[in-house]
Amino acid sequence: MLSIGTTRRAQRGMLREWRLHALSVFSLAVAFVCLGAALLVVTNLRAVEDRWAHAGRVSVYLKDSISTPDVEALKSALTATAGVKSVRYISSGQARQDFAQTEKKNLAGLSQEAFPSSIEVEVQPDMADAELTEMVTKLEKLPGVDEIETYQAWTDRLARLVRGGVAASGILALVVFASVLAVVGSTIRLALQRRRTEVEVLKLVGATDRFIKGPFLVEGSAQGAMGAMGALALLATLFFLVKGRLDGELSSLIGVEPSFLPWPIALGMVGVGAVLGALAALLGLRRLVAV
Repeated sequence: MLSIGTTRRAQRGMLREWRLHALSVFSLAVAFVCLGAALLVVTNLRAVEDRWAHAGRVSVYLKDSISTPDVEALKSALTATAGVKSVRYISSGQARQDFAQTEKKNLAGLSQEAFPSSIEVEVQPDMADAELTEMVTKLEKLPGVDEIETYQAWTDRLARLVRGGVAASGILALVVFASVLAVVGSTIRLALQRRRTEVEVLKLVGATDRFIKGPFLVEGSAQGAMGAMGALALLATLFFLVKGRLDGELSSLIGVEPSFLPWPIALGMVGVGAVLGALAALLGLRRLVAV
């Protein structure tokens, strides 16, 4: 348990060597920014993956030769299917009109064949994958159906991307942890060198190892925690600035509203920074001199 006196001595030491500690905190913040940015991307990609996995939408593209009675029969059959929430027919002209509302500049270069008629099927979120696959298999066998899009392929690709992001974040975390140990350890060793006379006097008057090491451990822990907090503050500022400008476009594009790092992850970064800082200080003290 740290005493108030140890904390105060650490505070005086950091104020006396504030340039040295500020440089250390800045270096740690840069490292934590990289890790936090990677975690931010992975967190939002996972949210998009979860949203797309439960989108519950199937697009049934129809052949040009299909007749109106066949379309109505298909709509009725789909409406009566268990797990289907709604069915909506979109004609070729309507598809072209919907596209023109958002991409009017690119409309002239597309032919009418680029806008096939379709039936948009919305299924219940709790519909089992096996049931959805069975329904799609039956629809593919119908003569009037040209192609079916369940968006599962996109979800699978996104899932692979998320797994790759998690692996990359893990590797980056190891690099950041090593950086914390190196930067804080070097800073504490330099601070100890500058206070060698003070330490020798304390040892002469009978101060214990714990008494001498305490302030340095607090300083190392504070450096790690402040580096992580500085990184989170910078990330939050950049995130909300970008979100304020592109919020509507991003939400409509990916289907979910981008969010900042959850509190458990943010607090975990600060906690890990503090623990690693204290560990680095302890290792730095041991490697330099047995105090």
